[in-house]
Amino acid sequence: MHKLASQIIDAHGGLDRWKRHDTLTAHLIQGGVLWPLKGQAGVLDDTSVTVSLREIHASHARFGTIAARSDYRPDRVALLDATGGEIDALNQPRTSFAGHTLETPWTAPQLAYFAGCAMWTYFNMPFLLAWDGVETEELDPWEENGARWRRLRVTLPPTIVSHSSVQTLYITEEGLIVRQDYDVEIAGNTPGAHYLSDYVEVDGIHLPTRRRIYPRQPDGQRVPEPLVVSIDLDSYVFG
Repeated sequence: MHKLASQIIDAHGGLDRWKRHDTLTAHLIQGGVLWPLKGQAGVLDDTSVTVSLREIHASHARFGTIAARSDYRPDRVALLDATGGEIDALNQPRTSFAGHTLETPWTAPQLAYFAGCAMWTYFNMPFLLAWDGVETEELDPWEENGARWRRLRVTLPPTIVSHSSVQTLYITEEGLIVRQDYDVEIAGNTPGAHYLSDYVEVDGIHLPTRRRIYPRQPDGQRVPEPLVVSIDLDSYVFG
């Protein structure tokens, strides 16, 4: 593992402490232009999500008025009622996004796939850097609004499903992630700049409670409008 990757993991609470837990749950309040653009306004505005820290799996509950909860895995996503019965499902869901652009509407299972994939990645980073096959490389520092951040390029193996296989982390002097860049492959490789802030400590792990995602220009600068996604988090609980 790259020395900077180890420093980032330690700053967020350390791998040993993280491995004591199996799941992480939080309450979400979400906004931004993405959801109505995709024809899914209001579905996940106020919900909770639980992600696995051992395998690629996530579940949102409730899933609006559509389902009691979602069940996301890379090869299958399902919407379930209160008894666990299937309302809708999609096998090999990532292939269903072929030809999509940022403006292409989503079905409810596609929304469940995107949201599950996103939150699983967000919650498991930076401890995901210790997974098998992950490669890291330090880039030149970045200056933004008077701040200077170190940068770490992350290349994920095919076994780890995320927005894109190559992402960039921006790191504060304290070692915390303040920004994460990626290209959303299932939305026509739309480039995003994802900002993390307002960290809290839960069981010795540092977790952000505010996330804001903006378009990203080719030179790496963010576009201040529109706000693509906002996520405010509280009530973190490890399981």
